[in-house]
Amino acid sequence: MLPRTLILCGALAMALGVATGAFGAHGLRRMVSADLLSVWQTAAHYQLIHGLGLLALAALWPRLAPGLALWSSWTMLLGMILFSGSLYALVLTGHRLLGAITPVGGALLILSWLLLAGAAWRGTAA
Repeated sequence: MLPRTLILCGALAMALGVATGAFGAHGLRRMVSADLLSVWQTAAHYQLIHGLGLLALAALWPRLAPGLALWSSWTMLLGMILFSGSLYALVLTGHRLLGAITPVGGALLILSWLLLAGAAWRGTAA
């Protein structure tokens, strides 16, 4: 994944994170329980954090070990989609089974940050 693609994915994730956060605050408030609204807010929060993470990866790319940076970017993107996406789907559909996907996404997000640390460790010191 090239830095330009990371910027595109990060910016889109941020825009959608703001939109889903606003939808949760203004549209879902009257439609779902407080517990489900909290789940929605968690999904939007993590989406925003990892959208920024993708932008950070793009900015740091020249100083990172390329192989680990590539793995970090893909695991962060996939983790964000699985984590936040499964929570959004759970709230919208009420199917609690979708919550089983969430920990997989969370584990990928954790792995992505560890891979970023490794990419920085092995990267250039310039």
